[in-house]
Amino acid sequence: MLQKDWVKSYQPGVAADVEVPDESLVDLAERAVVAAGNLVATDFFGNTLSYRKLGERIARAAQGLHQLGVRRGDRVAIVLPNCPQHIVAYYAVLRLGAVVVEHNPLYTSRELRHMFEDHSARVAICWDKAVTKLQAMPRDIPLNTIISVNMVNAFSALKRLALKLPIPSLMEMRDKLTAKVRGTVPWEKVVAAPPLDARYPKPVAQDLAAIQYTSGTTAQPKGAMLTHRALYANSVQARQWLHGIGTGTEVTYGVLPLFHVFGMTLVTVLGVLTQSRMVLFPNFDVSMVLDAAKRIPPTVFGAVPPIFQAVATGAQARKISLRSAKYCISGAMGLPNATAELWESLAGGPLIEGYGMTEAAPVIAGNPDYEGRKLGTVGLPFPSTIVKVVDPDNPDIEVPLGSPGELLVAGPQVFSGYWNNPAETEYALLPDNWLRTGDVVVQDEEGFLTVVDRVKDLILTNGFNVSPTEVESVLRGHPDIEDVTVVGLPDESAGETVVAAVVMHPGARIDETAMRTWAKGRLAAYKVPRSFIEVAELPKSMLGKALRNKVRSLIS
Repeated sequence: MLQKDWVKSYQPGVAADVEVPDESLVDLAERAVVAAGNLVATDFFGNTLSYRKLGERIARAAQGLHQLGVRRGDRVAIVLPNCPQHIVAYYAVLRLGAVVVEHNPLYTSRELRHMFEDHSARVAICWDKAVTKLQAMPRDIPLNTIISVNMVNAFSALKRLALKLPIPSLMEMRDKLTAKVRGTVPWEKVVAAPPLDARYPKPVAQDLAAIQYTSGTTAQPKGAMLTHRALYANSVQARQWLHGIGTGTEVTYGVLPLFHVFGMTLVTVLGVLTQSRMVLFPNFDVSMVLDAAKRIPPTVFGAVPPIFQAVATGAQARKISLRSAKYCISGAMGLPNATAELWESLAGGPLIEGYGMTEAAPVIAGNPDYEGRKLGTVGLPFPSTIVKVVDPDNPDIEVPLGSPGELLVAGPQVFSGYWNNPAETEYALLPDNWLRTGDVVVQDEEGFLTVVDRVKDLILTNGFNVSPTEVESVLRGHPDIEDVTVVGLPDESAGETVVAAVVMHPGARIDETAMRTWAKGRLAAYKVPRSFIEVAELPKSMLGKALRNKVRSLIS
């Protein structure tokens, strides 16, 4: 279809294009601090920080980091759960013109090592519970300063006092939240510095803001380079898409991890852009979220389908209203219709399924926030975003409308390439800044996109392409299968053979012959797995995506 024809399917009032200010995320934050003033910026278990106080802490943290040697262009690692210190650290690093590199604090030392070898950060801002992982990395890693963050210090004085009581349950909670460490600089010392001189040069829109590592399909994660403009643009696009979202009136729930690009854009950037009250959760816990919903109901809620399912089920059981939740975005994996229907029966607005990737900061498309949406699709390209569907083997050739092909994307949110990886950058970024998504999609006559599979996940067996996602969808309907991941394993005669790694329901046992017979009634013969291998659990990403490389290693 002609580029931009899909805007006819947009929700009324949503513009085809957005204007992205020619300024940095630092400018965005400083404007919010002045405009929002005494409004609540962060809410952490009821302890709040105003936008004015947030701005002061950012300025002090920036000076503290500067005193530790952080300069323009330096990479600074952030290894934190969701907490107010995370928001402060993020903008303090950016204020110096330095580059944020986010990390999952639950990663092992081995998993962190590759990223630190790649980005060479000399300073890390780290949750005290994760400090020993950084200290255990080899000495040739250039990291020389670890700033330790005690999350408990962001609690109210009453909660901090309670955690000191010699009560087993409180002692256990304290042990989960904090640890004693040595050889670090306490965060409190960093934010005790005087404010950074306002004349200190600020970054500009084209500067690198973040290096965000993707799990991807390669053996090692790659660092996607996101500029201030890319992250700013995607937040402006999301704000336009969430038609009617207010400024200074919203309550944004930070359930998604801020170290993931979805949480970064939706909470850390869009939350500040809309001057929202950002309610932060250090980890996802249904009871924790529902307790917060009773105290301060959410209006903006972004999550993955399992979280929406769990929160909706819990809200029903506890009779807690979710009617305040008007702007709800699901991403990172397919949204089951049953989950959308359950959530929408309780919430105050539709559950919008979005689609994106780290390299697009991250949102590329979304379903409209009105009755014209199409469940089962990932919606329409965002404002100021253009797409085309091409032959995966020759991206210069577009496929006919309605035919599967690789999705290419262009827009202001597209990344600048991979850090220290020109070969992968050359493959991913085509002329005119077209991004190869690696996803096989079908676009219909109204512009809606349906993701069929990953290009690199397709299994080639006896000359046929097999979609693992399709096979998994069918096998999940088997009464004995609780979960499944399908992969291709090398085969001398067929090229690859289709294999299913399955988690069985309690008490069930694998009967390969019976399973193949059952699958043959629902799939073409070449798609039916040749082997069913039982596993205790399936390796998945922090957002619940199947990690096919790890599954392949597990069963091969």
